[in-house]
Amino acid sequence: MNLAKNIVGCLLGLPFVWIGIQHFVNPKAFNEIVPRYLGAPSFWTYASGVLEILLGLGIMIPVTRTISARLLVVLVLAMSLANLNMYLNDIPFNGNLLSATGHAIRLIIQILLLVALLWLGAIF
Repeated sequence: MNLAKNIVGCLLGLPFVWIGIQHFVNPKAFNEIVPRYLGAPSFWTYASGVLEILLGLGIMIPVTRTISARLLVVLVLAMSLANLNMYLNDIPFNGNLLSATGHAIRLIIQILLLVALLWLGAIF
């Protein structure tokens, strides 16, 4: 079981770190999808970027994996506001609009991601 969690932790951690870095490389793309009612899109972009990097690293390290995975569940759910905003308001990400199929695939991926994080976080 530990080997499986080590593998999954790394397979999920690396993309979180990479995407977190992208929040700093191309903040405009992320600022555009922050729901207006939250205000301060740059704050949310940079804050979520920092959290994705730290928690992505955290799920790769066995001693911090459980708490990092649990916190990532909360973060992914919170960031779902941006995904919902993209869907409801037909907002492009980095200049690209997603089709209805694209949004459905993104939702499925997000659900699978949450299931994996719940498993890593020993929630089930």
